[in-house]
Amino acid sequence: MTTYKRRLNLNVGINTTGYLGNAWKYRTGTREEITDPAYYLRLTQLAHRGRFDSVFFSDHPALMTDPNSRPFHTIDPLILVTALAAQVPDIGFVATMSSTYNSPYNLARRTQSTDIISAGRLIINIVSSFNPAVAANFSNEPLPPRDVRYAKAREFLDVAKKLWASWDPRRAGEVPPERFWDASQAQAIEHEGEYFSVKGALNVPRGPQGHPVIAQAGASEGGIDLAARHGEIIYCNILSREAGQAFRKKVFDRAREVGRDTSEIRIVPGLVAIVGETREEALRKHELFSGAGSEDGLLARFIRENGLDADTFNPDEVLDAQRFIPDPNRIMAVGMGLGLSDLLAHEKLTARQVVRRSEGHHRLVLGTAEEVADQIIDLWADGTVDGYTYQPPRAPDDIEEFVEKVVPILRDRGVYPTEYEGKTIRDRYGLPYPA
Repeated sequence: MTTYKRRLNLNVGINTTGYLGNAWKYRTGTREEITDPAYYLRLTQLAHRGRFDSVFFSDHPALMTDPNSRPFHTIDPLILVTALAAQVPDIGFVATMSSTYNSPYNLARRTQSTDIISAGRLIINIVSSFNPAVAANFSNEPLPPRDVRYAKAREFLDVAKKLWASWDPRRAGEVPPERFWDASQAQAIEHEGEYFSVKGALNVPRGPQGHPVIAQAGASEGGIDLAARHGEIIYCNILSREAGQAFRKKVFDRAREVGRDTSEIRIVPGLVAIVGETREEALRKHELFSGAGSEDGLLARFIRENGLDADTFNPDEVLDAQRFIPDPNRIMAVGMGLGLSDLLAHEKLTARQVVRRSEGHHRLVLGTAEEVADQIIDLWADGTVDGYTYQPPRAPDDIEEFVEKVVPILRDRGVYPTEYEGKTIRDRYGLPYPA
């Protein structure tokens, strides 16, 4: 057996019915439980049984009313993970929060509180919010341009980091018996910037991790810069080895330019895994859970989503990567949309092949449990990625199947732990503690 010095990091997404919008029809459970805290407790306990590093909650503070899908974001993730952390030990929690529609002080206070309550198990996934429907829930002001949102996010995290460190009990020496504390432990940050003016200090002391681990998602130019400056765990869309290595180099080169040590960064892209007793069974499950119904249905969806002419399109012709580069000025997220063009820039593939490589803007791996484990280890073993955020098509069914069938194989291969290690989520990811 190959011996590895590193270990595979795995998170699991547990939003409502699972990751794929059409797969809810084939899951075990009721419609009502997606707003029931007990349901998320069961999912978290299941993830704990599989020794996942963290459960991951994406978020979108707007109700998406697509009649053909289902609500994907419900209970505020930070409130939910605080409750879950009190009931499930060891496992970490990723809570998505917007830098566009939060104040640095309020976010710093709430997240530091949750990190203390959870004993150092919080990761915050900072997003700049790209949907006008979200903007409409906070004011009559339109969604700011992308460059403004990312500039604001950079300053937002600069301020949050100052606040997280502003009350540090370690600054004081021995406190005299006639005093409760030494006020020099807390220092005003006196921040005056382009977007924020914050005096400080925070009224919550430094947490067990220094501050929560910062995750960031996005591969646009603004996203790369934010990741390079502040991201510790980078959630992204990597569909192949060559594309992943190019992405990693881009982030690391930018990080070095701004003076960061790249050992502080982990690349943990999304992954959709579909397990079958045979590869053929996994293919059929993919067609079913995707809502396409067949391979022809997958191709029809590909044509529709990419604005192609169905009458002239040849699904067995090699695709031109340039044709699939997303408009950098579009309202919707650019980074996740780059996955396909990045894949095609490095591999000559047809549409028939591509529809089996990506699902929901993430790398798709399918086959038997052994085949899925092989594909997971493949990009991790050479350092292209540091782990994955598994996005199960259905919850709880596919999480349970992954825990029962794939996790034991990963353990047998010596890449995945049998028990939780370290005190905090920083320890588990091998991330340094802030000075």
